[in-house]
Amino acid sequence: MRARLLVVTCTAFALQFAISPPLGAVPSAPVGVFSAPVGVQQRSTAEAPPQLIGTWRLNVAKSKYSPGPPLRSETRVYSRQADGVKGVVSRVHADGRPERFEYMANFGKDIMVTGIPDYDSVTLRKVDDLTSDAVLSHAGTVYGVARRAIAADGKTMTITFDRKSSETPVHNVAVYDKVSN
Repeated sequence: MRARLLVVTCTAFALQFAISPPLGAVPSAPVGVFSAPVGVQQRSTAEAPPQLIGTWRLNVAKSKYSPGPPLRSETRVYSRQADGVKGVVSRVHADGRPERFEYMANFGKDIMVTGIPDYDSVTLRKVDDLTSDAVLSHAGTVYGVARRAIAADGKTMTITFDRKSSETPVHNVAVYDKVSN
C-alpha cells in the first residue's frame, strides 16, 4: 500500500495550510496546505475544482498575519494526479529561511501528516464547489482550522487560518493570485 504523507522539509500553516515567529514566540501555524475539498458528496480526482489546479502566488500586500510577521513569498502549485490532488508549496519566511513541502489529498479520508510537530492529521470537508474547510489535529486534539475559498472568476484564492488554543491566538488571512499558465 502506498503511503500518503505530507513531507515537510522544515517545521512550519502553512495549513497552514505561514509565518515564522520571532525567537521565543509561540510558533504560528501555516495558512493552509489543503488542496481538495471533501464531504458527504464525494468528488472523484478528475472532478477536483478546475479553478484550484495551477500555480498560485501569495499577494503579501493583500494578506494579513496576526501576530505576524508575514512571509516574504509563497508559491503553491496544485496538480491532478491519479490518486488525488498534489500540492507543492515553496515559501520564504520573514527571516529569509526557505521552506518547501509536498502533500497528496485523497478525497474522503483523513490525511496523515508527517514532518511537522504541530499537527499529525488533516481532515478536509467540502463546503461548496469553491470552498473547503480543514481541521488540523495533533494526537486527536484540534490544533487549528482553515478555510480555503476560490473566487468565482478563479483569479484569487484566500486561505484563512485560526488557532485559539495557544497563549497567542493566530489569525492569518493569506490572499493568492492565480499565475497565468
